[in-house]
Amino acid sequence: MRRITLPPDALDSTDRVLINRLQDGFPLSSHPFAEIGEELGLDQSEVISRISHLRDIGAVTRFGPFLDAAAMGGAFCLCAIAVPEDRFEDVMTLVNAHPEVAHNYERIHRLNMWFVLACDKASQIDRVADRIEAETGLTVLRFPKLKEFFIGFRVHA
Repeated sequence: MRRITLPPDALDSTDRVLINRLQDGFPLSSHPFAEIGEELGLDQSEVISRISHLRDIGAVTRFGPFLDAAAMGGAFCLCAIAVPEDRFEDVMTLVNAHPEVAHNYERIHRLNMWFVLACDKASQIDRVADRIEAETGLTVLRFPKLKEFFIGFRVHA
């Protein structure tokens, strides 16, 4: 799915509070959605419904755990491709079909597709990137991590 800018009224105040709350960690319990709901004055089904709606409208592109491949002995690599506009959807589908692709973003730039490879071993990064090059006919630029940064995402609530 291509990203579009949401209209200013796409998120209500509860959506904004929920998005911010989800950035602070997810309860590890048998009823995590109920716990979050209790904090926000919602029932479990409304929390689940709102998260689903946020994904459907593109307010969030992914909902799930972030696993640190490097901490588990694996490796990450930021990658970029200059994709011809008329091929973007097809290339995106090919790239996203690889289970090693952690996330994929379109950018308005000559290098308009950026994605992260997360592999069990550092040696697999080049193998997967080479496979993507063979499938797409496009060069995959590789930007290995030199320093880690965490940038939190907050919306005005």
